[in-house]
Formats: sequence, C-alpha cells, structure tokens
Amino acid sequence: MVVLKGLIIVFIIFPFVNKLFALVNMNINNVKGNVMIIIVDDLRHLEDKSVKLRNIEKLAANGINFVNAFAQQALCAPSRNSMLTGRRPDTLRLYDFYSYWRDTVGNFTTLPQYFKANGYETYSVGKIFHPGESSNYTDDFPYSWSRFPYHPPTEKYKDNAVCYDSITRRMQKNLVCPVKVRKQPGHSLPDLQSLEHAIRILKEARNKNKPYFLAVGLHKPHIPLKFPQKYLARVPINKISPPKFPCKPVDMPTVAWHPWTDVRHRDDIAGLNISYPFGTMPHEWTLRIKQSYHAAAVYVDDLVGLLMKHVDLRKTVVVLTSDHGWSLGENGLWAKYSNFDVALKVPLIFSIPGYQPNVVHAPVELIDIFPTLIEIMGLSQNIPKCKSINNKTPLCFEGKSLAELMKATFINDVIGDSVAISQYPRPSVSPNEKSDKPRLKDIQIMGYSIRTRRYRYTEWVSFNNILFTKDWNKNYGLELYDHITDPNEAHNIYYKRKYKDIVKYLSKLLRRTVDSQ
Repeated sequence: MVVLKGLIIVFIIFPFVNKLFALVNMNINNVKGNVMIIIVDDLRHLEDKSVKLRNIEKLAANGINFVNAFAQQALCAPSRNSMLTGRRPDTLRLYDFYSYWRDTVGNFTTLPQYFKANGYETYSVGKIFHPGESSNYTDDFPYSWSRFPYHPPTEKYKDNAVCYDSITRRMQKNLVCPVKVRKQPGHSLPDLQSLEHAIRILKEARNKNKPYFLAVGLHKPHIPLKFPQKYLARVPINKISPPKFPCKPVDMPTVAWHPWTDVRHRDDIAGLNISYPFGTMPHEWTLRIKQSYHAAAVYVDDLVGLLMKHVDLRKTVVVLTSDHGWSLGENGLWAKYSNFDVALKVPLIFSIPGYQPNVVHAPVELIDIFPTLIEIMGLSQNIPKCKSINNKTPLCFEGKSLAELMKATFINDVIGDSVAISQYPRPSVSPNEKSDKPRLKDIQIMGYSIRTRRYRYTEWVSFNNILFTKDWNKNYGLELYDHITDPNEAHNIYYKRKYKDIVKYLSKLLRRTVDSQ
C-alpha cells in the first residue's frame, strides 16, 4: 500500500514537475561557440569531504554534474580511445596499449576529428590519446588535430630517479614523490608546462575567426605521485582516514583481484617487502599514499583554476572528466585495473552557456561524451546508433547523448533506467605479473560489469583473444554489490538467497546489453 501511494504521488506531481523543468529549460538551444575538454589522468570521483578541490567543485556547482559516471575500462589507452571514438573496448578490440583502431578494426571518426571536419581548430595539449602504438605514435594526427599535439618537454623525466628518499638519503624512483620544482630536470613539471601552452593557445584563439576545440590533458595524480612539495601542507596527514576495509574480502573471487605491480615496483614500496600477491599495505604507508594522491589532486585542481581564468564561459562549453579512477587501499587494492567503483567512477562535469546548474544521479558512461557534445553544439545531424560491435561505419555511437538528462526532468533522473557497462581482462583466475595489464595474446577471461543506481554486478567469463568472442557459460566468478548497504563494495552477495531474482535479472540485462553492442 505504501508503494502504491508513492506511485500515485509520483504520477500526480509529475506533470507539475515536468512543467517546472520545462520553464527552467525553455531557453536552452543548441550552443554556438568553443569547446574545451579537460581530461585528468587517474582522477577518481573524490567523495572525501576532507579534500577540497575548490576549482573543480566550483565548475560542478555552476554546471551539470554527473555524479555516477563510469569509464569503459580502468586502463588509460582503452578508456581514452573509447571516450574519443564513442565505441567500447570490444568494438575497438583494444584492451591493452598495442593496437591502433584505424589499422586493425575500422576508420572510426574521433570526437576532435568530427569538430575539425565541422570548421573547428582542434588542439591537443598533454595526454589526450594515450601516446604510443594505440594512437599511431602521433596522437592520431593529422586526423584529429589541426596542428601536431603538444607534449611538455619535461615529460621525458616522468619516471627518472628524482625523488629524494629520507631513509636511503638518495634519489629514487619512488611512488610518493613531493618535489621542489626548481630542482627538477628542466626546472619545471609536465603539467605546469601543459598549462602554459594551453593558455598560449587560448590567447592565440581569441584573434581567430574559427571556433576552437581544445583538449587539455593533465597527468597527475597518475603515478609517480610527483607534485610540488608545498601541497602536502594542504592535505595534513592527520586528516587522512584509512579505508574501512583495508584487506581482500573473503568472498571476493580471486579473478577480481589484481596485484598492483606498478605500485609494488616503485623503490619506496618495494623496500617494504609486502607479500605477493595478496599482502596488505602497511597502515602508515596507506596514509602516506592517500595523502600524496590527494595532494597531487589539489595541485591539479589549482591548475584547472588557473586555466579557467582564461576561458570565456559565455562562449565556451567546458567538459571536465578523467580516464578512470584509482583504488586507495579499498579492499586491499591499489591503482586501477579492476571493475570496482573506485577504479571506474570518475568526475564528469559539463559547463554549458545557457544551461541551468544541475546534479544528475543516473549512471552514465564516458562513451556518452561524444554524442552529447555534438548534439548540444548542433552538429549531430541524425548520427545513428551502432547496430553491433562489427559495425564498421566511420561514425555511429555506442553511447547516448546526455542532453535530455541534463535537463533533469523528474522522470529521467528519479526513475530512469540508465546503466553503465565496463569491463576488464585477465590472463588467468589466479593473479600473476600479467594480471594488471595483460596483453591481448594473454587474455583468457573478460570481466563484464553493469552498474545501476543501486547495484554493481559482474561476470568473469571465458574470452577468445583471436576471435574476440566470449562464452557466458564458462564463468570464473560472479559479484554482486548493493550500494545501499555496501557502498564500499566489500561484501559480495551474489550467492545470498534474497538476491536470487536480482542476480537473474542483472545477468540477463548485462548479457543483453553487451551482446547488443
């Protein structure tokens, strides 16, 4: 009876709510002007209230803030290529760093390429595409960009032994690496140089008649956690709280675990001799790493603030997001490489001239950015949805436009049926040195995951790395997490009787959604 009354209330007030939102959004039309997209590397959706990212929070408060946005895969190259083409990793056949979609799959159009074809000057600064083979060693130039992409000169020192270690009293390749900028090689840091170059482009663009599409990639808080030393004081370690569940849960399937080898191999962490592969980070180091990650995020936030001072928000659409998240010791995991919320959930903020500020709770995906941007800019021209992963059409979308959700009508945001699909490959059930970043030839298992407003459900199934096919009947692990009772995803409840129907429903929805792409 209570549920029935609730539904009656919904349907009674719904017409009035819709009219209210219609009035609020009645002046929203296609936006004409510039576009800037900011992609922050490895920036998880920071929900820790003790960490103040004032500039990003300001952008979110004045824009459309999607608080449940998820990456397609928690690894740089697959995530970025999916975001920039609007296609999933299965379509691009990229789960590692070692293939270029134009050569191996199809001549798919990218987001900046489409704007370039529609009269925009397109610029890439810093890490937008993942550098290397996955972007043809050119960041997809000249297809995507009007001029050759800019990479900061000091980027070549990113993995050098420039971190002073107070224990060994020598320079090391550490994970935790606060530095004095003027003492660094090149007397600067990559993100500082990227900021300077982006500002130069913005100043130059003012004198041009053509609109611009500027993509700015900021590398921190990607490891090593190298940032100006002064930022440690902005994040006092006594304000840092440890993860609620710092060890591997008993009911986590082994295939879901990854051994965070890139963290273990850093000089300072290697010296701790943590047992492999299930050892737990010492409490003191958990706090130190979290402090440094948050300090690096605050550093990047300051750079975002400086960049935004040069942007005319009356004439520019701004998008801020990340390629994926990063585990900070939750359930014993560090880095990315998983299907958990902490590795997949990212900030996604749109600042659009004429659009009302709003918070959207419906799950959305990074592949939604491409169709959203071209619709709000009036460039969509009825681009179709891709009919299957074998669709070689240069331009179609596996994501969806978020333009309607931005208006946040009551029915869309409260009762909407949006879901987010992500995936991660594994070479075996048991973790080994290849588990974090398996190359295509080593992938034997694919974990497909669906996120609804309440649940995360994952199936780890057999995967053929030659035919690119999956076998749903060969299952190596199931996971179900209820975010109402378990926001930390620490209690796998797929086997509990009370969730039997939920598992059955989500399994069908996951398989249908993945197979329909």
